[in-house]
Amino acid sequence: MLTFPKPTVEQFFRSYVISNFTVSPDEDQLLFTSNLNGKVNVWGMDLPDQFPYLFAHQDESVDFLKFDPKKRYVLAGYDSDGDENYQIYAIAPEGGLPKPLITGEASEKYFYSHLTEDGERLYYMTSEDNPSYLNTRMRNLSNGEDLLINEGKESPTYLTAVSDDEQSFSFIKMFANTYVLGFVKANGEEHYLTPDPEQAHVCFEATFIDNETVYFVTDFDSDYRYLASYNINTKAFEKLLEIDQESITSLTYDKEHKQLYLVTEKGVEDHFYVCDLKGENLKSIETPVDVIEKVQVAKSGNVYILGRSAILPHNLFKYDSKGNWNQLTNNSVLGVTKEEMVDPEVVTYISYDGTEIESLLFRAHAENSNGYTIFWPHGGPQASERKFYRAMFQCLLNRGYNIFCPNFRGSTGYGSDFVKLVEQDWGEGPRLDCLEGIQWLFDQGISSPEKLFLIGGSYGGYMALLLHGRHPEYFKAVVDIFGVSDLFTFVNSVPEHWKPIMKRWLGDPEADRARFEKDSPVTYLDGMKKPMLVIQGAKDPRVVKEESDQIVEKLRNEGRDVDYLVLDDEGHGFSKKENEINVYQTMLKFLEKHQ
Repeated sequence: MLTFPKPTVEQFFRSYVISNFTVSPDEDQLLFTSNLNGKVNVWGMDLPDQFPYLFAHQDESVDFLKFDPKKRYVLAGYDSDGDENYQIYAIAPEGGLPKPLITGEASEKYFYSHLTEDGERLYYMTSEDNPSYLNTRMRNLSNGEDLLINEGKESPTYLTAVSDDEQSFSFIKMFANTYVLGFVKANGEEHYLTPDPEQAHVCFEATFIDNETVYFVTDFDSDYRYLASYNINTKAFEKLLEIDQESITSLTYDKEHKQLYLVTEKGVEDHFYVCDLKGENLKSIETPVDVIEKVQVAKSGNVYILGRSAILPHNLFKYDSKGNWNQLTNNSVLGVTKEEMVDPEVVTYISYDGTEIESLLFRAHAENSNGYTIFWPHGGPQASERKFYRAMFQCLLNRGYNIFCPNFRGSTGYGSDFVKLVEQDWGEGPRLDCLEGIQWLFDQGISSPEKLFLIGGSYGGYMALLLHGRHPEYFKAVVDIFGVSDLFTFVNSVPEHWKPIMKRWLGDPEADRARFEKDSPVTYLDGMKKPMLVIQGAKDPRVVKEESDQIVEKLRNEGRDVDYLVLDDEGHGFSKKENEINVYQTMLKFLEKHQ
């Protein structure tokens, strides 16, 4: 009989990312952004045919897609090689090359917010003239008139909703990831959506139910995000719906049928619900994915979602009025069955101070196991590792590596108080949580210091560097993917509209100098003696290339074993397929070399 070799790296990375989508008003066309041809572009499907074709060619990352309600054009936001300076383009209804619509200097940002129901006026935010706090403007697409709607002050300010009569506007002011105030502008006045703006809480996902009523998601006076409303005329705040130990992360208004679709997060999974406008008659909807990344409701009542699971890459689905799910895309892993991939176990351990830490444990199939384990601290830090597909994970698992992913303090999905624990404490509590997780692996007989690799990206890269410097005895070798190496340089190099939130998130480099020194990986160069691979995108706007340059240079000057891979045309991630394959081939070779 014929036998075939194990899947190659390329097979796992020939699954594709679908990062956004939009459905036409008549539901005869679906557009989505994907790297199907190796670079991110806009692809189309003429429903119900479900065969994808290239709709718009730009070879750049896209942060939003929006159909004109009359199908005269499509709007899209493009950046340049991952620099995240998104600018707004228009695409002809039949597709083609995107046309610049609202653009400026290469360093400026233009973020889409709202398109009116007649498709005539576009509301957007821009860093032009206000790089730290952002301005909100309205562009009349018929005559080119462009008006200032709001000037951001105090903190980055984002438009979240516009009433149908365009007389009322909902905004958020972002002071930190856990301190986001919502307010409404109407009749020449501003009013906060929640009763006490001095109390740290968040407001997100605003939508106008009518011209006087804003629905939104908040955790005001609660550990979990719930559904609330604010009436502009009566100035009344009301809690409408709270789901036990679940935080609402997405709110979608079905205007035609007067109902709401809610996505909640609970630990490593999402849940999906529908309810009426009173927050009653809540119905749970079982979904074909564990993590839901976008929801759109059509006028017909059909619901479209983008989601993924640990063994299912990004795919698009339709939920119809009969309660049936139809998978619209068939994004899978080339030549690899679901049975050959690994679904994680959800495990918990107790940290140094009694805090329970939920984690994902991926165990390589016994026939593949090589005895090694990868410890993966996630990025964020105010994010979490969840049950979603990572090509890197499944490739490593197929090569025999176990993977352990702790949702240390600061992770989302476990309540607001837990998320806040990382603020102004990047390097102590989360680091000790990671150490307890490593010890748990050792105690369970899953790994040992001679069999444990450390890999992390972004904040996870920072944690990988910090753990390496302070606790090298735990690890065989280390991979840092665009990780922060020095808190002093990092706090001054982030994008301008991040800088107003840095004090609450990370701290003040002068007032907190001792802590910045203690929590900066560069302080512990003497401990970084294990082999290292550092990976960096040259255009990364969040963790700039200098963060990796300086740690590599210092370590090489000390004679340390450090490999350094720089992607000249990438930012904070790998949007181009050949770059992605190169990165993970390099990583696999590095791990194999140091087994």
